[in-house]
Amino acid sequence: MRTGSEPATARSALRLRFWLSAWGMAWAVFGTVVFVLVDRPGWAAACGGLFLVVAVDMTLVLRRLRQGPHWQPGRHVPPYQPDRGGRRR
Repeated sequence: MRTGSEPATARSALRLRFWLSAWGMAWAVFGTVVFVLVDRPGWAAACGGLFLVVAVDMTLVLRRLRQGPHWQPGRHVPPYQPDRGGRRR
């Protein structure tokens, strides 16, 4: 249910998601290098796959961050009426 205060108080976790992706990318690169050096190709491939997933996630997060804030309804838009549990049409 919308109360009308969301645009003023809503926050995005994109920056946190970016830093978690950066942390995950660092560990995936580290894991890939270590497992290649100790001759564990399966684990190295798993870390490499994880690196690709994290890289795609980071790309999407950076794209969203660069888009900037999107339009949010202002204070002139009234809040939605709450569902009173009545009959559905």
